[in-house]
Amino acid sequence: MILLLRWLLSAAALSVVAWLYGGVVVSSFGAAMIAALVIGLLNASVRPVLVVLTLPVTVLTLGLFLFVINALLFWAASGLLSGFQVRGFGAALLGSLMYSALGVLIDAALGSGGAP
Repeated sequence: MILLLRWLLSAAALSVVAWLYGGVVVSSFGAAMIAALVIGLLNASVRPVLVVLTLPVTVLTLGLFLFVINALLFWAASGLLSGFQVRGFGAALLGSLMYSALGVLIDAALGSGGAP
């Protein structure tokens, strides 16, 4: 139940990002739900591999390269979907920062204490 609620709130957060920032476009709430699912799957499967592969650069930049990885995955999700568009890397960077900030608020509200 918590997983479903987190998914719905993440889709709502993506809709809020699109509403606040013109560089991210979501055509409907259904598209936001699919985009939130794809972003979550990319973050769970591809992000750990990218973090390990780019560890030297991440250490050299004191962790700031993780923002680039988040932006690339956010942008990649928009490339896979038709109802979710990001207008460039700068838009992906700002959109992923906003989406991550809202995700932190969602986790704080629901409690991210591990397995449900």
